[in-house]
Amino acid sequence: MPQARNLYVVIGAVLIAMLLASLDNLILGTAMPSIVGELGGLDHLSWVVTAYTLATAVSTPVWGKAGDMYGRKGAFLASIVIFLAGSALAGLSQDMTQLVAFRAVQGLGAGGLMVGALAIISSLVPPREMGRYQGMIAGTMGLAMIGGPLAGGAITDHLGWRWCFYLNLPLGIVALVMVGLVLHLPKLRATARIDYAGVAALATTITSIVLITTWGGGQYGWTSPAILGLGALAAVAFGAFLAAERRVAEPVLPLGLFRSANFSLVTVIAFLLGFGMFGAMTFLPLFQQTVQGASASSAGMLGMPMFLAMVAVNLVAGPVITRTGRYKVFLVAGGALLATGLVLLSTMDTGTTRLTTGLYMVLLGAGMGCLMQTTLIVALQSVEPKDLGVASSTATLGRTIGGSIGASVVGALFAGRVQEIMAERAGTGGATGGSAQLDPAALRKLPAAARDAYEHAVAGGTHQAFLVAAGFGLLAFVLAWFVKEVPLRDRAPAPPPDEG
Repeated sequence: MPQARNLYVVIGAVLIAMLLASLDNLILGTAMPSIVGELGGLDHLSWVVTAYTLATAVSTPVWGKAGDMYGRKGAFLASIVIFLAGSALAGLSQDMTQLVAFRAVQGLGAGGLMVGALAIISSLVPPREMGRYQGMIAGTMGLAMIGGPLAGGAITDHLGWRWCFYLNLPLGIVALVMVGLVLHLPKLRATARIDYAGVAALATTITSIVLITTWGGGQYGWTSPAILGLGALAAVAFGAFLAAERRVAEPVLPLGLFRSANFSLVTVIAFLLGFGMFGAMTFLPLFQQTVQGASASSAGMLGMPMFLAMVAVNLVAGPVITRTGRYKVFLVAGGALLATGLVLLSTMDTGTTRLTTGLYMVLLGAGMGCLMQTTLIVALQSVEPKDLGVASSTATLGRTIGGSIGASVVGALFAGRVQEIMAERAGTGGATGGSAQLDPAALRKLPAAARDAYEHAVAGGTHQAFLVAAGFGLLAFVLAWFVKEVPLRDRAPAPPPDEG
């Protein structure tokens, strides 16, 4: 293990890389109108986000395995370089097609940033000590979630949208230099061939799932040939993936990891966490702006109670886990808080105050804080040191896929309920053209009766969305009870003598 000073330098650099990966989409959201205004291509706008998300999801397990096979330092540095190249090219884009393509390059790098960061920290720090760094990791993600939209607006207004990408460069270069000079990890040379068949099959499966959740219920109906075809492709590709992983010496995702009940359980819990977390992050701001009258410019501040609670819980939970070695209580409490927060959020209506909403968000954030890093600690504890990269990528991918499916399913339920209520109220002036979402400016232009009807419809849609998400939170609570509290390792993996 490096000296304490070098360890903090490395972890600081790794956290910068995590911040870049977490911040990118959040910063870009507020810059979208300016991008469309300059580049045009409104019909490709959704792909600016989808291309990044899809490339990140597809590359995540590949980066994890590459780090395990060839060395985590080299894989991490390569991911930073690819991310920075994509950032620079995206900032230079001259049309929407170029921007989408370069966002995909960014996403390929981003898939390795988060996974590489977690794998490196777990290589340097034993699971027993990981709790000390939970607050740092949660604080980094909380900073991205709170500051991203605010920074995006400020950068776009004062420097132009291209600087949303260019500002990645100095931060990324700092991380690159710090990791390159200070971090010393084994230079691995795997003799096994890369699992190309497994990579292709897993990439096809993930791509199909992400596209289903992105397009389903919106661009295409759930029973349309496109969605059904993607579903069939996902099923076939997943079957091919399972077959491929049983035949190769170094599978991209070793199925043997799932023989550990704890690893399987926390992977599912991470999926359920992503489902509830991203659903909340998507529809809470909409409720607060539409029903409670919050301004769009304060979008970054609306989630502060949730994110501050998440960070605060990690600051408490981390030292307790380090001191006692006990973590199951945080999984169980996290599941209970997650489900309770979502149930309470489902009770909101047009009379709910912002203070009440903030209190409900504190419970939800506390649940997220208990689960987010604790599931990772258990996943890393449940595998051999040689599989730390795959373990971190699997936990990250589970949460990513859960978030993608959660946002889609909850979004479809929300939109359906809004349209249903609007149809019921159409006779009293509730028609708004059938839209399931109006921005605050358009809402203010509606007649009073139509505006009132729409606010009730959004409240009804929010109830439906959070009630379903609460069911997934309850399932996470139930599964947490089945996790066995195995003593955490108190030593980091011993590196071989050849380090680089």
